[in-house]
Amino acid sequence: MSETGTAARVAYYGDDFTGSVDVLLQFARHGWSGRLFTADPDDALLARAVAEGVEVIGIAGISRSLDSAALTAEVTPRLAQLLRTGAPLIQYKACSTADSAPEVGSIGRVIEIGREVVGTAVVPMLFAQPDFGRYTVFGQHFAAENGVVHRLDRQPTMSNHPSTPMHEADLARHFSAQTDLPIGGIARTDFDDLASRIDASSAAAVVLDGLDEGDLRAVGRAMVELSGPRLVIGSGGLSWAIGSTDSRSGAGIPRTGTATGPILAVSGSRSAATRRQAQAAADAGWLVLPFDDDAVQLPRVLAALSAGRSVVLTADDAVLPDDVQPLVAIAAAAARAVRTAAEAGVTRRIVVAGGDTSGRVTRLLGVDSVSIAANPTDNVVLLTAHSVIPAIDGLELLLKGGQVGADSLLTSLLA
Repeated sequence: MSETGTAARVAYYGDDFTGSVDVLLQFARHGWSGRLFTADPDDALLARAVAEGVEVIGIAGISRSLDSAALTAEVTPRLAQLLRTGAPLIQYKACSTADSAPEVGSIGRVIEIGREVVGTAVVPMLFAQPDFGRYTVFGQHFAAENGVVHRLDRQPTMSNHPSTPMHEADLARHFSAQTDLPIGGIARTDFDDLASRIDASSAAAVVLDGLDEGDLRAVGRAMVELSGPRLVIGSGGLSWAIGSTDSRSGAGIPRTGTATGPILAVSGSRSAATRRQAQAAADAGWLVLPFDDDAVQLPRVLAALSAGRSVVLTADDAVLPDDVQPLVAIAAAAARAVRTAAEAGVTRRIVVAGGDTSGRVTRLLGVDSVSIAANPTDNVVLLTAHSVIPAIDGLELLLKGGQVGADSLLTSLLA
């Protein structure tokens, strides 16, 4: 809790749901308390959480999948609401692969909104997350896949991303294409007196390097030295960096959840990593099907789960209505499948793959907020869903980005 007990220490908006969860995890690793709201909390609800001693207040969003007009409508009121928590640092949580484009999920537009809502102070940006295989060196960003580190514009998944393909590894250049504001950078070799260097920049925002834990700790110290309120943009690595300035020992986060039985996984992701995970599940005997008409699909899903067989529903080869956007249609179908299975009592263990899909599905299910239930491995987090809907309340959720996890992720969760 803040020293006065009347303000959060950090308030954040997540550009997708899985990224929002990662922020909770990174602060929890340092002993900071957090709460992530998934619906549309009012100011009174956020204030109540602060009064209860919650240090990190989060709102899970969907801005990474939005065009500029929709992003503006989504982010502007949320930043204003977070500002009212009194937190000195307002983090816009963005993906560690810097997913964004001028037309979709524009971080350049976020910087512009931040100057209108939070203030015109220089915005520091850190996308590095070394424990997740994300690095920035002299402004060039790198991302690992299957144990191999690639320059961002050559990383197999991100260079061919279906909505935001990354063709530029220089992050300042990448974001400069999204705004007329000047974007600069500060290399790790210039991290002495970093807070002063940030404030002295003539740019509207600066990209910060991050190669190792030492770099992150230096960034964290600079963040808490900056005058607030201050918009900061970055990955879970930035959250870890801020948390490292006041790291506490404690009981730690449980490694396993408490729910048992078969798993229902619903996937809106078409990433190669998620495809491999679905294939590994199929090889292990799971029922793997594309989304289809409910009358055709749901009886098979319920029958399999009732028999103790886990199920994956995928976006690949999905049968979708012609008059609905694919992401919207997949999320709606996924939510119907989860709700039907939960109401039938055939599973309490749910996996949602795809950052954009996760945010939409949880909202459609009526999940009001989530808390961390367990951290089985790396950045994989099991959550407890909180809802006024009895069938949804208490569900154990794993919400994963499309690129996240080993090929054996689903099968290892079941084991």
